[in-house]
Amino acid sequence: MNDQYSELYPTYQWFVPSQFNIAQACVHRWAENPLEGRRIAIFHENELGQREVWTYSRLSETANQLANGLTKMGVQPGDRVALVMGQRPEAVASYMAIFSVGAVALPLSPLFGPDGLAARLRDADARVAIVDSSTAPDLLQAQIQCPALSQIIALEFQHEATIPWRSLLARQTTVFKTLATKSGSPALLLYTSGTTGAPKGALLTHSALIGNLPGFVASQNWFPQKSDVFWTPADWAWTGGLMGALLPTLYFGHAIVGTLGRFSATRALEIMERYRVTNAFLPPTALKLIMQEVPAPREHYQLALRAIAAGGESLGPPIFEWCHAALGVAPNEMFGQAEMNYLIGNSHKWPVRPGSMGRPYPGHQVAVLDARGKPCAVGAVGEIALNRYDIHGHPDPILFLGYWRNDAATQSKFTGDWCLSGDLASVDQDGYYWYAGRADDVFKSSGHRIGPGEIEDCLLRHPAVANAAVVPKPDSTRGALIKAYVILSSGARERDAQALQKELQEHVKSRLASYQMPREIEFVDSLPLTSTGKIRRHVLRAREQQRSAIPAKAAK
Repeated sequence: MNDQYSELYPTYQWFVPSQFNIAQACVHRWAENPLEGRRIAIFHENELGQREVWTYSRLSETANQLANGLTKMGVQPGDRVALVMGQRPEAVASYMAIFSVGAVALPLSPLFGPDGLAARLRDADARVAIVDSSTAPDLLQAQIQCPALSQIIALEFQHEATIPWRSLLARQTTVFKTLATKSGSPALLLYTSGTTGAPKGALLTHSALIGNLPGFVASQNWFPQKSDVFWTPADWAWTGGLMGALLPTLYFGHAIVGTLGRFSATRALEIMERYRVTNAFLPPTALKLIMQEVPAPREHYQLALRAIAAGGESLGPPIFEWCHAALGVAPNEMFGQAEMNYLIGNSHKWPVRPGSMGRPYPGHQVAVLDARGKPCAVGAVGEIALNRYDIHGHPDPILFLGYWRNDAATQSKFTGDWCLSGDLASVDQDGYYWYAGRADDVFKSSGHRIGPGEIEDCLLRHPAVANAAVVPKPDSTRGALIKAYVILSSGARERDAQALQKELQEHVKSRLASYQMPREIEFVDSLPLTSTGKIRRHVLRAREQQRSAIPAKAAK
């Protein structure tokens, strides 16, 4: 492979206009041209298999109607407007309407439930919420705990406390002049996924979309190409689904597929076949399910995939190798978070090293820092950090403004001009990053520093393992034992548990250092996950701490 990284990275220059609005850039500018306005923006399919197509013109007109409605409801620039909908065209129109009036979109996952929704709505002080039938009952329960939330716009749901979507839009004109926002104006309030505790609201600017583009283009093997069609099962309320799929696809004027209903491996493959999907963002959790349920997909499906980006969790060599062999695509791992997305990753423009996170994407000055905030030596593990400025001294537009009404948390995120990610990695002599786990997931066992990611990847290489999570179990002698929670693949569930535990232990011991072998393995039916599919290891750690405390209390 021709390595073009040394040419691309140092020559990249940011161009961020003084005025920039996501709605104008992603939808309205395409609709202004009658020919481009007829292009397909969204292919949509609901859980019943019913399908519809939205053009850029229809999307723009619907967004304008809703923008007029929001204005008449008193929504002002800077107000937070919550959006709790699945992957549907009306959700995209809602985003664009919120941006058009200069308000701040507050995307919330339908999976949060009443209490999770209430906590975020209350913290954001949201005035208005837009929901569909699947989330409206939960939101009405949440509203009781949210005094500022006075108006709810509901699609396909009737209740005296809501404003019907269709009635509101029917009274509005399809013409609206988008507010000329400054590129640094707030546009999105994205709450962190809560892998390590209470979620915090990361406030992003309109120009954050520009900051995402280099990584998006590279991770999708230079998107867009002619006839490119995008799809992701990731919730459009999550950073990966929104900034890694929906908004960049629309920015380039291409079509994205939106789907409602539960994820399954077969349905995912059917969707990619039916819509001739060329580009996808697939979280490792989704890839694991496809790998387990349909190990040879190209024998059953005619796929058009040319690029896959994966993020949210470390991809790991087993999944990488399967994608390359079974899907015919080398997946591009990418790393980022709500506060600063698309920092590091792979692309077909430079060689991929299986198991590596890749290299910093053009436009971003990234380093691994030690405890003193200094760059680590080659091969040493430290914390991944992004500098406020690129290598040319220009501000990086991808960086968030700060945590919503939480100055202490914002300040603790930085050391000088470096924004700390909370994720650990090492860098090899060629500039490739190698993930070592979350800083708060790493623990010590018998004096050895244990990162769960490497052990989990090793377990996943065993055919009996569908998924795994590694956490510390308190131990008076070693400080902590390595414990693995394992979900078995369908073909291994009837096997003897004790024999299988020994087999998995030997599997790890023969491939990693002996001290990395799990001393205990617990077979479970599921793992605690965030709404974005990340393993909530802190829940498992707390479970082990609680279990360890029970005998001590009983002995007193």
